[in-house]
Amino acid sequence: MIQSVDRAMRVLGVLRTARRLALSEIATRLDLAPSTVHGIIKTLQVHGMVLQDQGSGHYRLGPAALKLGNVYLDTLELRSRAITWAGELARGTGYAVRTGVLLPEEVLIVHHEPRPDGSRQMPEVGIVIPAHASALGKAILAFSPEHAESYPDGPLRSMTRDTVTDPARFRAQLDAVRSHALASEQEEAVIGECGLAAPIFDGYGTVAGAVGVVVPMLEWPVGDAVAGAVRDAARTISRELGAPHWPVPPA
Repeated sequence: MIQSVDRAMRVLGVLRTARRLALSEIATRLDLAPSTVHGIIKTLQVHGMVLQDQGSGHYRLGPAALKLGNVYLDTLELRSRAITWAGELARGTGYAVRTGVLLPEEVLIVHHEPRPDGSRQMPEVGIVIPAHASALGKAILAFSPEHAESYPDGPLRSMTRDTVTDPARFRAQLDAVRSHALASEQEEAVIGECGLAAPIFDGYGTVAGAVGVVVPMLEWPVGDAVAGAVRDAARTISRELGAPHWPVPPA
């Protein structure tokens, strides 16, 4: 591992979690000397990855970071294949639909289909959710043993009072997901929000992501028709990606 590259990525990771941060705050979060962080940030500024506010002097992500993200989305076959079927799933269930891929211990939303009721909704492409606290993350991890096994043995990060933080209980949930290729979460990441998701596989039989619906707590639990629709969407997207069958048992 190249230390300078690793540190630059860690700086960007810290800035991703907050709108604006002072140099001292970034250094404290990374446990690095301010002078070291300052040098890294100045280099990232040259490439447009970081901007400094003239008034406060605080730092934030720059436009080049968005450009890289858009390039990634444009080249992501999973997203292009999922768009049509996510729309069908939203219209068929009446719920918002998210498609996500796995990052280390998080799920990145690569496509968001709003609820079809015409209500005002925030776009969610680019947001990240802790994998252990989301239906999408559980659907992916259940069929990615190598990633699931890397989770710590100690308590997992709590997002709400309902987040499953016990590793043994979390792994038991993944075992249940494998049995019917359907994952759920109830107010584990956001209060008032529940989810149901199914894994998506690619042509190599590897789990490539997951698709699922976002359900208000007042409408939870959902019926079999919604669960079936989520599974059908995941199966169809997987087939378009060339998956040999669905679901693909974990190796």
